[in-house]
Formats: sequence, structure tokens, C-alpha cells
Amino acid sequence: MKKLSVTWDGVHDSTGYLFSFAKSLSCAVRNSPWPEAAEDIVATSGFAFRMWVAADLCPSSTSIWGFDGQKPWVENGGLTCDYVGRYWGQEMMEEEKRLEAVAVIQKSIDNGIPAVSWDIGVPEWGLITGYDDEKRLFFTLAVNGEGELPYETLGKREIPILSVLTVTGRSGKSPDSIVKDTKKLAVNHLKGGEWCDNAKGLAAYPALYKHFEADDPGLALSWEMEYLLGTYGALKYYAWKYFEKAGEPELAALYRAVYDAWQTAFRLKKEGNVSQPEVRAEVASLLKSAHQNEIKAVGLME
Repeated sequence: MKKLSVTWDGVHDSTGYLFSFAKSLSCAVRNSPWPEAAEDIVATSGFAFRMWVAADLCPSSTSIWGFDGQKPWVENGGLTCDYVGRYWGQEMMEEEKRLEAVAVIQKSIDNGIPAVSWDIGVPEWGLITGYDDEKRLFFTLAVNGEGELPYETLGKREIPILSVLTVTGRSGKSPDSIVKDTKKLAVNHLKGGEWCDNAKGLAAYPALYKHFEADDPGLALSWEMEYLLGTYGALKYYAWKYFEKAGEPELAALYRAVYDAWQTAFRLKKEGNVSQPEVRAEVASLLKSAHQNEIKAVGLME
């Protein structure tokens, strides 16, 4: 049996809803030999810029994207990683991929680094922090706390797909190359270049703020709206801080303003005052200002 001592402590989550893949990835890197990359990787993998919004604001829209992009996106940030995935329509590969994933996870745990995995306690991203071969159990850290997962259940839980990523090293990629390629990743997503069935990138903004301008504000009042504002608003911090660290003052200033707008919008929604038309108008205005600033950021990054 081997179990790592891992908590969410130290992962910046300004809303409590930070996108669970980004949260898990940052935590895994923080608990690796390369903790100095723990904040940067959220931006350099592109996740600080990614947004997906379903028409009905379903929270699962945050998990509908090309999972196979994880390895190249994370490696963009100068880390190396292993990845195992098995998706819809690939049931014939289920056992093969599960066994491959178990081996990758155990190797990572043996190296002292938790593994990022889909649906290990709730259908979001979390960490596998240990294993017990005798009992055939994984030890897990989901966004809602610690737990256990039988080997046989990996990739077969509530949403039965498999996706496991482990951080294995640093590639030696130069900081200048990382900045350049991060901008390309961000622009590609924000302009709609990455696959998703829902509104994505810059198009996510009107998909959100239109509900604060609607005659029927039902979705503006929903918990789902709080979830999405919290999920993406918390990510903007990482874009701001990365560009600040990378010596990109114009982009850092834009993303600080974007972050502040999202934080205020989230706070107004969470306080429960959005039943008032003037508060809804303020939230819509905040999201529109963030939208315009990200359009400006795309222009600079291009």
C-alpha cells in the first residue's frame, strides 16, 4: 500500500468553484518535484482561457471538450506527462485501457506525484493519491473530499469514460516559447477553434449575459449560473498572474480587469440579489466589460 499526503491547500480558488481539471492539475504539480510550475500550468495549458456554456447552463458543459488535448496542452507548459483515455463507442477497449491506466497511476504514485483522473468520486476531475494492491483500491481526493475507488471501477463510474493524466517531468522548453505557444492556445480557443458542442471561448459571454437581460430571468437566478460564473471566474486569476510573471504588462492589466469583473459578477449572483432588475443589469454590464477586454487580449496575443 502507498498513499501520498495531498490536500487542496495552496491551490488558489477565489470562488470555491475553480474548474476541477485545472484545480487537480495545479495540485498535482504542486505536489511534484516542480512546484514552481503549479500556478503557471493553469495558463500555459490554456485552461485559464477556456469557457464552455450550454444553452440550459448545464454544469456538464464544463466537461464537454476534447480530452485527448490534455497531453499536448499540458506539455505546452514545459512539463511532460503520460495520458490514457477511453471514450464513448470504445467499449471494446475498456479492460485494456483500464489496466494501462492502473499501471500509469501506480507509476506516478511510486514517483510521489498524484494522478489527475476523471470521475473518481463525483463526475468531475480529481486526484488519485494512492493505491492498495492487496485490496485493489485507489485512494482519492475529489473536489468534495477523500474517498476510495476499486480498481475495477476506474472509468466505469457515474459517467463511464476513462481519462487519466500524470505529470512525469520537465521538457526544458524555454519560457519565451511557452509564452508564445500559450498565446496561440488561448487565441485558438477564444476564437472557437477547439472542439465543443456548446458555446465556447468568446461566444460563451453572450451565452451567459443574455440571461441577465432576458424578460424571464429564470436561468440568471439558477444555481447553474452561480456554478459557471464561479468556475470560469476563478480561472481568470491564473491568466492575470501568468502574464504578470511573464513580463506582459498589457495582457496582465487586461486580465486583472477581466478577473475583477468576473469576481464581482459572481459575488452579486451568490449574494442572491439578482432577482432585482438593477442587479441583473450590473452583472450583464460586468460580463460585457470582461468580454470586451478579452477581445482586446486576443488582438494583443495575435
